[in-house]
Amino acid sequence: MQKLFDERDMTGLAKAIADKEVSVSEVVEFALARIAERNPTVNAIIAERPDQVRAEIEAGLPEGPLTGVPFAIKDLVTDVAGLPTTHGSRLFADAVAKADSPIVSAYRRAGMAIVGKTNTPEWGQNASTEPALFGPTRNPHRLSHSPGGSSGGASAAVTSGMLPAAHASDGGGSIRIPAAMTGLVGLKPSRGRAIGSVGSNALTSPLSVQHAVTRSVRDSALLLDIVSVPQRGAPITIVQQSRPYVQEVGVNPGALRIGTMTHLPNGTPAHADCAAAVDDVAALLASLGHRISSGKPDFALGDNSAVIRQGTAASMAMAVDARLEQLGRGLRDDDLEAAVRVVYERTKKLGASAFPLAMEKLSLVAESVGGFFADYDLLVTPTLAEPTPPLGLLDASSIESIWTYAGAYSAFASPFNITGQPAISLPLGQDSTGMPLGVQFVSAFGREDLLIRIASQIESMQPWSITPIWPPVN
Repeated sequence: MQKLFDERDMTGLAKAIADKEVSVSEVVEFALARIAERNPTVNAIIAERPDQVRAEIEAGLPEGPLTGVPFAIKDLVTDVAGLPTTHGSRLFADAVAKADSPIVSAYRRAGMAIVGKTNTPEWGQNASTEPALFGPTRNPHRLSHSPGGSSGGASAAVTSGMLPAAHASDGGGSIRIPAAMTGLVGLKPSRGRAIGSVGSNALTSPLSVQHAVTRSVRDSALLLDIVSVPQRGAPITIVQQSRPYVQEVGVNPGALRIGTMTHLPNGTPAHADCAAAVDDVAALLASLGHRISSGKPDFALGDNSAVIRQGTAASMAMAVDARLEQLGRGLRDDDLEAAVRVVYERTKKLGASAFPLAMEKLSLVAESVGGFFADYDLLVTPTLAEPTPPLGLLDASSIESIWTYAGAYSAFASPFNITGQPAISLPLGQDSTGMPLGVQFVSAFGREDLLIRIASQIESMQPWSITPIWPPVN
């Protein structure tokens, strides 16, 4: 079982189950044992449901493309019935969900075995996963370092071999950042592509999307097929794909016009190691017949980070107020971490025009960047402007720490939450100390098919290891 679990991706594991090489119970019990063995070291899983998942297997999981594959849900906004949805916040520590979120229901229909929930920074407001509620999640590549955020629990669970893939979400880079820091594939779909969660509304939907971190491109494509379904009441919709995304894996993308960018939108150069990873990928792409040139979109410079803050923070502030009303009390000093409390209080002081102005800025940036993709098929950048940070650098209890350092880890990722375009981080480099680096590929709005084609082409030419990192590096 160990060889099967460690050497096959999620798709391969599902096939082994379907072909009766192993039973669903054997696979899930092995995953639960792995969690018991490895989670105390990395702190990726913060809620488990072993008895419930065993009962679901006994009753018979639905027949689907991923029947019996163990999976975990990020503990931010997304509900699993019977487990708390804490959002990484002490204020919500005992807020038990009564029903599954729509995206969890979609995973269940595909036959997946939901084993628990993964750690996240408080309200996803950090590029590192170090909440006061559950403590820090550690990167298996180096335990002293961050696995990224806000889907850091998901990335650590997959990288350490507890799970073959895990649910994640991305409101400013929160799928791509942890994928880059732990050596995984992280695809952020287009705005409106993937089914959302309970609480997805007009405030967060323009920016935050749901998907996963995976070991392989084909796993990401398959999971995207599962969640790319129309959602009743969704505030944003998108034209559905013409065929399943798994059918795009291995399709020749043709000779593409590709721009490369190693300076941040404000002109600051990325760390030399991060830039070098892009240069190496550009050389590979040129050898495959693609046309490569330097060039960057017009990001309509200004404080674009305000768009992210106002869009995501407004929804958070509403949820905090609703929770306080439910509890019948006011906000206490220890309810929210320092950085999140500042965001909450600032959001409460914003006037009625703040959100419409943010959405106007969103449209301006999207239109400006969209012009670049009239001349280019893809943009390639570092996923991160700086290598993976040590734990403690992005400390949410220190407002100064967050304000000083956080921007370097989302500067290449967050613009495409504003534009709504799909982007994927692939594990295509290492920094000078041996830690993984990601390279980000961005396509025009709605062109996940093109990202999957180019990603699978690169994966076939320069494959990365899917073997778990264990034992971890101290």
